[in-house]
Parts: sequence; structure tokens; C-alpha cells
Amino acid sequence: MTEVLWNRMTAETLRKRAADGAIVLLPVASTEQHGPHLATGVDDYLCGEACRRAAALVVKERPIVVAPTVWCGLAEHHIAFGGSFTLTLSTYYALLRDLCQSILRAGFRHILIVNGHGGNITALNTFTTELTRELGAPIATTTYVTAGAEETKTILEDQEGIMHACEGETSMMMAVKPDLVDRSRLAEAHGPNLGIGGALSRPMHIWKSFKELTQSGVVGDARRATAEKGEAILDACAKGIAERLLKGEPWG
Repeated sequence: MTEVLWNRMTAETLRKRAADGAIVLLPVASTEQHGPHLATGVDDYLCGEACRRAAALVVKERPIVVAPTVWCGLAEHHIAFGGSFTLTLSTYYALLRDLCQSILRAGFRHILIVNGHGGNITALNTFTTELTRELGAPIATTTYVTAGAEETKTILEDQEGIMHACEGETSMMMAVKPDLVDRSRLAEAHGPNLGIGGALSRPMHIWKSFKELTQSGVVGDARRATAEKGEAILDACAKGIAERLLKGEPWG
């Protein structure tokens, strides 16, 4: 199989991919609390895996590279639980600007920032405008779970979409990092069902700590999570991203 991971290739190989017009996927995530049963690296692991699977589909028809995952993002709302990292908005923008600039200086022209953390979404939508203007390149962004949202609804039993440390995220971790799921704590792994993005997008917005929304650190219900559901969700998300890229989106 053709290699797609940036950090497994030589610089010479990457120069050739750039010359061939490869797309670069830049996964961005977070390291933060994920309830009593999941490791803090959930978003990091899952976003990187979704990108790898998407690239494995795309590379059959056009060149593509997956950059190393940015493991820290905007997670102030999780800090009260401990175990979480966060950046200020200005630091996050500077980090992404410099990473995108490095990718462009390596000869690539098309960058899709693939997000794996709900708290990054609002900033990334704004950042892509600023990055495109500042770097003179068409930087795009997406959140990987949105690419498979419709199919995910048919897979999950207790919720309509991915929430936090929930049936969906726990299932995906069971599929790719089962050793980082503490099954002995699954009985505690449930919290309010706030709907898709409900914790972060309200008609009138004021910042709230997750501690005010959920005592367990979970939004949704992980008790019926399975590895089979996780495989299906990841494949649906990867397929959704791949299909859009092969159609020429978002640069067509």
C-alpha cells in the first residue's frame, strides 16, 4: 500500500508528492479529559485515524499526505476536570499559521485542516479566512465526524451523533485503542444528552465549564459502545472525507 503518513516518508518522497500536487491533511485535535473511562488522547488518536483511513481511500486516485496530528487545541472548558491542556486563541492561530506555512514551503498547495475536537470549530472557521489571506493559499477546514454524520445516526443506539466520551467516541476508541478504554468504569460513563454540539453552541452564548454541564465529564451515554460501532463510524467518516476530496472539494 502507498504510504500516506508524512512522518514515515523521507524528505525526497515528500518533495515528489508536493510536485505531483498532493493534498495535505493536517489533523488538529486536543488532549483533555474524556470521562472516567477514556484516556485523555481520544481526539488525538481518533482524528489521526480518520485522516489515515480517508487518505488510504484517496491515494488510490490522487496523491495525498497526512501530516502529524496537532495534539493541543482550545479546551478551557475541560480544565476544571484536570488532565487537560489548552492554548490561548492567539497561540493557537500562530501555531497553525506556522505549520501551514511549513507545509506550503515544502511545496504543497492544498491544505485541509481536519478537526477532531468540538471546542476548536468556531476558531477554525475564522482562522481559515485569516490563514488564506495571510499565507496566500486556499486553506480549508472540516470536522471529521461531520463527514459521516448521516451514517453515524444509523449506527448509534442512544444518540444521534458524536458528543463527548459518549457511545460514539467510546466505540471508536474500542476499535483503535481498546487498551485505553477502562471497561470497568463504563457503568459511570453517561451524562446529559445535549444534542450535537449542544454544549458549545447556544442561541445566546456565554462560556461555561463542562463541570457545570456534566459531573461525569461525559456528554451522551457510553454504556452501549462497541468496537463494531466504532469501526463503522470511522469508516463512514473516512469515506465522507475521501468522496469530497475526490470530487475536488473544497477547492473545485
